Amino acid sequence: MRRVKQEITDKKIIDEILSTSDICRLGFIDMDRPYILPFNYGYKDEFIYIHCANDGKKIDLIKKNNTVCIEIEQIAKIERYEKACKWATTYRSVIGYGKVEIITDYEQKRQGLDVIMKHNGANFSHDLNYEKNQVDAMSILKVEITEMSGKQSSNWNENKE
Repeated sequence: MRRVKQEITDKKIIDEILSTSDICRLGFIDMDRPYILPFNYGYKDEFIYIHCANDGKKIDLIKKNNTVCIEIEQIAKIERYEKACKWATTYRSVIGYGKVEIITDYEQKRQGLDVIMKHNGANFSHDLNYEKNQVDAMSILKVEITEMSGKQSSNWNENKE
């Protein structure tokens, strides 16, 4: 990382970013080009869970190469000033790499859906009820994070909300 002072090395802060953010972007390898998609997701125990259709371009790409790039930002806010060159962005983000497994087993899919639902605010003290035909119509992508680094803007401590 070029700006070492902005690097987040505290694992608790990286976990906080992963646990509280809303959107995960995955970068896939599409022959000689990157292919990036945004997803809502769930994070638990070093894994990212995403639901998607059972077929389509991303599934085809994963079957060819299951290595992905991961990007998640906790906050990204433009700080505006009178002078144009003073403008800045306040942010915290993580970027990493991982291996994707396509989950097709019904029970494992339910467990992945539980992680996604709870990450996104579901507050259930009992089992979540999923319709079997809806679960059967989807896959769960389980991303094992193999490498991760965090970064925050130099103005983070002055401007965070």
